[in-house]
Amino acid sequence: MESSDLFNILHNAVEAQYLGKKISQKEMAEKLGVSMRTYQDWRLGNSKPQAVPAIFKMLAELDEEDLVHLVKKISKGMHNDKTNSNRERSFR
Repeated sequence: MESSDLFNILHNAVEAQYLGKKISQKEMAEKLGVSMRTYQDWRLGNSKPQAVPAIFKMLAELDEEDLVHLVKKISKGMHNDKTNSNRERSFR
């Protein structure tokens, strides 16, 4: 499986989380903190982040329960980063 296939699968999975509401490539790029062009290139397979193949290989080593735990841990960390960033802005 190519990294572009995985980006497309993940994009579709995120859309499914939003009850089928279509998410534009621009919106997804903004969520990821990259340009729309970069995200388009990832989805088309024209380029890929260098770490992607290694990350996918590492994820493939985990069982389903560990993957769910890992995603929750990452999500919690991202939420905490966002909360801390908002707090820093409010103190300025």
